[in-house]
Amino acid sequence: MDRNTLNSTAPILRDFLVYSETIKGKSAKTAEQYYLDLTLFFKFLKLQRGLVPDGTDFSDIIVDDIDEDMMKSVTMTDLYSFIVYCKNERSNGAAARARKVSALRVFFKYLTNNIHLLKINPAAELDTPKLKKSLPVHLSLEQSIDLLKSVDGPNKERDFCILTLFLNCGMRLSELCSLNYTDIREDGSLKITGKGNKERVIYLNEACMLAVNAYMQVRPHDGVEQKDKFALFLSGRKKRISNKTVQHIVYTFLDKAGLGGQGFSAHKLRHTAATLMYQMGGVDIRVLKEVLGHENLGTTQIYTHVANRQVEEAFSKNPLSGVKPTIARSGKNDEEDS
Repeated sequence: MDRNTLNSTAPILRDFLVYSETIKGKSAKTAEQYYLDLTLFFKFLKLQRGLVPDGTDFSDIIVDDIDEDMMKSVTMTDLYSFIVYCKNERSNGAAARARKVSALRVFFKYLTNNIHLLKINPAAELDTPKLKKSLPVHLSLEQSIDLLKSVDGPNKERDFCILTLFLNCGMRLSELCSLNYTDIREDGSLKITGKGNKERVIYLNEACMLAVNAYMQVRPHDGVEQKDKFALFLSGRKKRISNKTVQHIVYTFLDKAGLGGQGFSAHKLRHTAATLMYQMGGVDIRVLKEVLGHENLGTTQIYTHVANRQVEEAFSKNPLSGVKPTIARSGKNDEEDS
C-alpha cells in the first residue's frame, strides 16, 4: 500500500495491513481493498453511535482515531447492520457485500487469534451473502483460432505472442505484464509470480515458444530504461507494457475477429485456456488448479460445471428431442377395437 496512506491510518488498522502484506503475503491491491472496506465500516460505526457532529458528510468522517476500546465494543449486530447499510444505502450487490464480509472476518480474526486483543471474535459466525453462480465466459476453439488469425499491424509479433500466451497458458493479465524474458528457461519452463506474490512454474508449448522467439527477434533493446530492460513485453514507448495497453490490444483484435461486444476480455482468454485444456485436452482438474495458480480446488471446479452444461445441451440438440409421446388409449377401447 501507499506509504502516505499507511502513515495516516489508525495504528491498529495499519498494523493489520502491514501484517496482511508481509506475513500473509497478500497483494498490495488486496491490502488496499481491506483498508477501504474496513475504513467504511468504522465510518458507519461512528455515525451509528453518534460519535460525529450532526450534519457531517459521510465522506468527511475521520477514522484515524479508532482505538482498542472501539474494537472491543463491536458486536455481531453492528456487523450485520453495516452489511444491511451497504445493501440499502450504497446499493452494493452480493459480490461487493461478500467482499466486505471477508475483510471483516479476516480483520477480527487477526484481533482475536494473532494479537489477542479480543477474547471473542464477533465476526466468527458472520455469514457471507449467497452469490449467484455463473459459468465463465470463454471463446470456442474456432473463435480462438479466428482471434489469432486477426493479428496484424506494426506490433504483430508482440501482439500475437501476447494472445498466444493467454490462450495457451491461462495466465492472469497482471502475470503476463510482469513477465521478464529472463524468466524463460532453456527447457521451456516459465516462472510466474501470481496473487500474493506466490510463484509457480508453467511450461511453454511449441506454439508459445515459436511466438516468443518470433517476438524476441524484433523486440527493442536500445533505448529501454534500466528498470524495464528485462521486461518481456514493451510498449511503443519502450516501457514495460501496462495492463491497460494489453486490454486495448485484446479488445482491438476481438473486434477485428468479429468477436467484440460479446463479453470477451483479457480475463476471458484465461477462462478460454482453462476450458479448452479441461474439455478438449483432458487435463485433470487437480493439474489445472496448479496451471492456473488457484489456491483452492473449488475455484477450479467451475470448469467441470462448464463441461456438464455442454453435455446437457448435447442431449437437448438430439434431433429426436422434440418428438412428443402419443397418448395411450384406455384398455376398454383397445378391446373394442380388437
